[in-house]
Amino acid sequence: MRLALVFFLAVSAAVAADPWRALFDGRSLAGWKETPFSGQGNVRVENATIFLDPGRPLTGITFTGSLPRVDYELRFEAARLRGNDFFASVTFPVEDAFCTWVAGGWGGDIVGLSSIDGWDASENETRTYFTFENNRWCKFRLLVRAERIQAWIDDQQVVNVSIAGRAISLRFGEIHHSAPLGFASYATAGGLRNIEIRELP
Repeated sequence: MRLALVFFLAVSAAVAADPWRALFDGRSLAGWKETPFSGQGNVRVENATIFLDPGRPLTGITFTGSLPRVDYELRFEAARLRGNDFFASVTFPVEDAFCTWVAGGWGGDIVGLSSIDGWDASENETRTYFTFENNRWCKFRLLVRAERIQAWIDDQQVVNVSIAGRAISLRFGEIHHSAPLGFASYATAGGLRNIEIRELP
């Protein structure tokens, strides 16, 4: 029993110590490309921050490196700098599909996943409301498992949904250019920093 406990504690410590991998070097868009949205706004890197200027209507960046497709955790910091719509919506892989975690859509305060069973974030059970203040940085964390997606903003859980047996897809439109992993803003200026990912056991 004692040996089993020691082994359990050792494994638990190893899991807790799994390293985060930085996806943004703080200096350039290395590993990223500007998303080919029609009407793409300006993207620039300054002061360890990626700035997405307002597009007509979309501006975004898409990751070009290797990624896990399930059993992973993504975290980043983001701020809406001006405007009143989504500013840090992230599209991410879920096994063979893709989904978007919308942050501040539909007028600035709706948060949720698009899409589940064909219903977007404003229509499915993941819809919730979060007050985003311009120029206030928030911490985002996303956990993707084969059967469940969870998400937090500033340690407040805003998504906790079972996806077993359900259809995961992207909302109709140009957001498919963000796959497999990409950030987008909608007619709004946003900032991103400290983008990291880690695989989960």
